[in-house]
Amino acid sequence: MCSMDILTSTSRSLTSSDSKNPNLDKTLLWALLSPDLLLDIDPRITMMTHKITCSIALLFVSLLAISLPANAQTTSAGSTVDQWESVMVQFEELDRTNSYPPESIFFTGSSSIRLWTTLEEDMAPFPVIQRGFGGSRMVDVLRHADRYIAPHSFGAVVLFVANDISGSELDLTPTEVRDLFEQFVLKMRGYNPTAPIFIIAITPNRNRWSVWEQNQTVNHYLAGLADDYLGVIFVPTEDLFLGSDGLPVESLFVSDQLHLSAAGYALWTKRLRSYLDPVLEPR
Repeated sequence: MCSMDILTSTSRSLTSSDSKNPNLDKTLLWALLSPDLLLDIDPRITMMTHKITCSIALLFVSLLAISLPANAQTTSAGSTVDQWESVMVQFEELDRTNSYPPESIFFTGSSSIRLWTTLEEDMAPFPVIQRGFGGSRMVDVLRHADRYIAPHSFGAVVLFVANDISGSELDLTPTEVRDLFEQFVLKMRGYNPTAPIFIIAITPNRNRWSVWEQNQTVNHYLAGLADDYLGVIFVPTEDLFLGSDGLPVESLFVSDQLHLSAAGYALWTKRLRSYLDPVLEPR
């Protein structure tokens, strides 16, 4: 008799991944894997024919596995498990070749943090640790935090992530995004119970204007986190980036109208420093 354990193990691997294959019929798959369901489908099936059917099911599952993309194993939020491995290796190399004062401000998040080329200058005299990775979502930051944040001592954390609601089929709801940010706060408290956490608001931009209303809701929830947790500071920016017509100011972004231009970073810096400086004493 063929091994049902093999089938079950394979099916778990398939059904736990967020496959983009529209032809994956999980109902049929589990029907093939369950003897009871098989008997319901065709009561004439006997132990002898079950052996044949089980072999066919194993072939069916194997073909499905072959049809899935190599990086199909995803989280519920859509981020592949190993997508950021090379980035984490780069971060670890930076940690080996650099030393950072224990009072450093740890900047993390998505591409706007990664592309902040003047960060060290803009934050002086505060020392900084810059660990942004473009395209990341909150689930990515949380999944890898033990690897790239936990090894550091830091005096404060600055977080900016704006990819969880982008107009993609993988978008989360504002409430789900809020919950992930709260998980981040709790995780940072585990690393350093007293370090202030600055959360920069999601920036309004023309590239993702169609989902701005949802991101406004996220910003509202993030401001609420600052009310709920001592030492969490929300940094609003909406007023900086919207013009008199109510639309994002094009000159504050580069050509993709998503990432900040030098002028945009200058506004970001001024706003963030207005929140940082009263909390952190220059070292």
